[in-house]
Amino acid sequence: MTYRDIKADILERILNGTWPPGSAVPNEQDLALEYGAARATVNRAMRELVDEGYVERKRKAGTRVRMAPVRQVRFEIPLIRKEIEERGASYRYALIRSEAMSAPDWLRARLNLKPGTEVLHLVCMHFGDGRPYQLEDRWINLAATPQGRDFDFSTVGPNDWLVQQVPYSDVEISFSATSADPEQAMLLNCHAGDALFRVERQTTWQGQVVTYVSLIYRPDHRMTTRY
Repeated sequence: MTYRDIKADILERILNGTWPPGSAVPNEQDLALEYGAARATVNRAMRELVDEGYVERKRKAGTRVRMAPVRQVRFEIPLIRKEIEERGASYRYALIRSEAMSAPDWLRARLNLKPGTEVLHLVCMHFGDGRPYQLEDRWINLAATPQGRDFDFSTVGPNDWLVQQVPYSDVEISFSATSADPEQAMLLNCHAGDALFRVERQTTWQGQVVTYVSLIYRPDHRMTTRY
């Protein structure tokens, strides 16, 4: 049996009440004999069940079914190209402007950057079937990602590039409503003052902020997530 088969069988026992919440789970050696598998195979199945919050391990107490399963969400930075194409629309990207500069005071304060830290400011548009979909206003910390200084973002968006090139250990994300200023209204083909949906995201790698981005959507945008 594969570890996936073993994991599925153990999970079925938990969900159907054969092993109710709080009950002890047989040790790995006994499970290996039962399934006719190597102990390492059983261990991998059990580790995934621990990671997914179905069972818990305590030293000297063994493994038990959790009284209440803990669901853990693994966050992945969404790719805007994929998001648009999954809606059945054709994707197009456009770079509005790109400028390297010293971080403005408000950004330094928000990201806890040292005075004189150089950042790359990018403003981009993403389209679905030729219709404005997302306005991306992004700041990249060049102290953390110096390779971004010479990259050509005219053909590849910073969202795609960062996901492929730079790891992240922490993500801070917030959602809010905002009113369209004249430039946003022009780029998103709406009216100044219209209520827009905004997502702000900040990613960090080992204590150093990599990027901060404000993602602005049209008034009719709807966000759905699954986990």
